[in-house]
Amino acid sequence: MPVQPAIKTRRSPTAPAGESKGAWRAILEQGAHLLQTSAPMSGFDVYVVGFHCAKGEPDFQMEAHHFCRVVNDDVLQCVLFDGNTKDANLIGVEYIISGRLFDTVPAEERGYWHPHNFEVLSGELVAPGLPAAAEKALMKQLMNSYGKTWHTWHTHSAGGHGGMPLPFGDPKLMWSFNRDGEADESIKQDRNEAMDIDVAKTRADRQSLLPLAEPQWGVDDMKDDFTGTTPVPGVVARH
Repeated sequence: MPVQPAIKTRRSPTAPAGESKGAWRAILEQGAHLLQTSAPMSGFDVYVVGFHCAKGEPDFQMEAHHFCRVVNDDVLQCVLFDGNTKDANLIGVEYIISGRLFDTVPAEERGYWHPHNFEVLSGELVAPGLPAAAEKALMKQLMNSYGKTWHTWHTHSAGGHGGMPLPFGDPKLMWSFNRDGEADESIKQDRNEAMDIDVAKTRADRQSLLPLAEPQWGVDDMKDDFTGTTPVPGVVARH
């Protein structure tokens, strides 16, 4: 069996405001470790990293690290961070449902859920550290799925660097990219070089999933917010 490369670290771009950690923290952690439960966090061990933009705000883009729990074949729950180290900041949540479940949601709810086929077929969504077969199985499961994502802390600025020192302002409903040329090249290059991700190779491998692709709601919701973009086979709007 081939050895999987170690996951490259991505540190948060923003240090939270506040004083350094005090002695009370060691006492708290010892008590929590011995007496409290972390059961609700058990199973949040599926790690994927991709890119989000705010719906209706094409320049508001950032890298998002997802730590997810597979609830069942139709539902994943993810907590979102701005990095993958122990000091990463919690920036939001994402709920992922299958296309089958999405077809059951009320019509007025559809505008909250972004489609995932571009993220999968483009190779931009990756699961670092997973064996190739396991990552492919995960991406197959994500085909035709939808995500409802809220970012509560905007630690990345528009340029991908440090942002707000605290979670100020309203949460933002996030959206997916659905065409080549929508995601800022500098953000993609920064992540791919730092984490040693070969998107072109991944995209080529994902083409075997293309026959599974179905038209999805939301593919065209931000179409007019970008210029100079290129459609990707399998990413088709459903009307």
